[in-house]
Parts: sequence; C-alpha cells; structure tokens
Amino acid sequence: MSSSIAPPFLVAGQRVALVAPARKISTAEIEPAMQMLRAWGLEVVLGESIDAAHHQFAGDDDLRRRDFQHQLDDPAIRAIFCARGGYGTARLVDALDFRHFAEQPKWVVGFSDITVLNSHLLRLGYQSIHGVMPVLFGQAGGEAAVESLRRVLFGEPVRYTAPPYPLNRPGTATGELVGGNLSLLHTSTGTSSQASFVGRILFIEDLDEYLYHLDRMLLHLHRSGQLAGLAGLVVGHFSEIKDNVVPFGQTVNEIIHHYALHYDWPVGYGFPVGHEPDNRALVVGRAATLTVGPRGSELAIG
Repeated sequence: MSSSIAPPFLVAGQRVALVAPARKISTAEIEPAMQMLRAWGLEVVLGESIDAAHHQFAGDDDLRRRDFQHQLDDPAIRAIFCARGGYGTARLVDALDFRHFAEQPKWVVGFSDITVLNSHLLRLGYQSIHGVMPVLFGQAGGEAAVESLRRVLFGEPVRYTAPPYPLNRPGTATGELVGGNLSLLHTSTGTSSQASFVGRILFIEDLDEYLYHLDRMLLHLHRSGQLAGLAGLVVGHFSEIKDNVVPFGQTVNEIIHHYALHYDWPVGYGFPVGHEPDNRALVVGRAATLTVGPRGSELAIG
C-alpha cells in the first residue's frame, strides 16, 4: 500500500479547473480538452492564467501563482489540470500555500515542466498524476493516453507493457512511483521539491536534450546517491534528442544502462511515458509493481 495520500477519485458532476503555471496558452488550444472533460461528466472552469500573457509565460509569476493558489483553495474544484508545460512552474512552487489543500486534497495533473509539482506534492506526502495535458488532448495517436488519464482520475486500475529490449534487467519491484522529466528531477535536487527515490520505482523521460546533457544529469543523480536506493527503473520516451558535431558515442538507453550497471534493481525500457502522443498516465506516489522478464516489461498500478 502507498503511504502517500490519494485525493478522492472524481465522479461525474464535479468541477475541475484548467490553469497555466508555465507557458502561455489560449482557450482555443484547449477546446478539445474542454469538450472531452465535459463528455466525462465534469464541469470545467478556466483559471485567469488561460489567455494571459507575459512574454512567453501565461501571465507574470504573481498572476500564475495567484491563479494556482485560488484553485488549490477552492473546495469546489476537485482536480487541477495544468494546461501545458514549457517553463515556469518552478518559479511559483515555493510561494504556494498547501494548507487548504491538505484539508481537502485534490488531483493535480500534468507532466514535463509540471514534474516539479508532482515531485513537490510527493515530498509533502500527496499523490498526483503525471499525464497528458489539455493542450495535447486532441493530438493524433493520443487516444490511449487520454483514456488512461480518465481511468486513473476515476479510480480504475491501469497496467502498461513494453516489449523486450536487450538492455532490460529482469526482476520484480514494488514501490511507490516517483519521477517524470529528467531535467526537472535534476534541477529539483537540493530544493524543497526534491522527493526521495528510496524504495520507489523511478520513471524518467525527456525532450529536446543533448546526449551529453542527459549523461551529466544521470551522473549527478548517481554521484549524489539518489539512484542507490531505487526499487526499480522505468524508462520512457526520450524525444528529439540531439548530438554534437563530434558524437557522444552512446545512445540514450546506453547512457542509462551505463549508470544502471552500478546497481541491481530491475530496469524496463520503452514504456509509453513522455513527450510522445502515447503518454500513459502514472500516479506519482501510488504503489505499483514493475515486472521485467523475457517477454518484456509490465507496470501495474492499483
């Protein structure tokens, strides 16, 4: 069983909010998501950060913080969907007050830049959802991702599989899920948003990074001792990865394998998590079981 607190699952008729704690976004861009959420029986409200703009941000830091705080404090809001990622969530998190949230926890949904919130909430002892965001609800090939989000929000179990991969390390691990975007996990180190990996199944993904950047981040997690106590490792999508003119010499998965060799926990590559249309929802803080064997990998989330 998970020791972190799960907010109540959603039921039809409840109210949910869409906010933008990072990059700016328009109402038109999230219209497909609003239609889908209404089809699930939910009432949708838009935060003041939607359609706001301050350079690349969805309003200045104070507006985005104020909007997110309002949704945290409003007891009628049962889930907060972060409309998109980009950059900016970490600029707000230390100024947020979770006292009212603690009295009546609610689901916070997002990935990528929202990893800092997933991690921060887990540090505080609460579960959240690493899953597809409203800006991406209408993308081709994303139907399974959206359906997985619906399932976890409404309390249905999910189970994901990945095909066999040469670098997989067989074994079985059970523990709470922790993780998300590798860059955000790396930059959360030493902050109030750093969640422990000890005894947990870590999942990682990233977008638009250089191979040597990924190596440097994994090296830091290794040198700082954060990988030592893992129960297992789930490797998701690493998308649009770049190399230098002089090649780094290893693929992303080879880089990950290089550091995994220092430990004995099971590793499963190729899970549908990250910056691709097939981005299945994971409940950060929820107990899960990772099984890696000759026929591939499976991640079961209760």
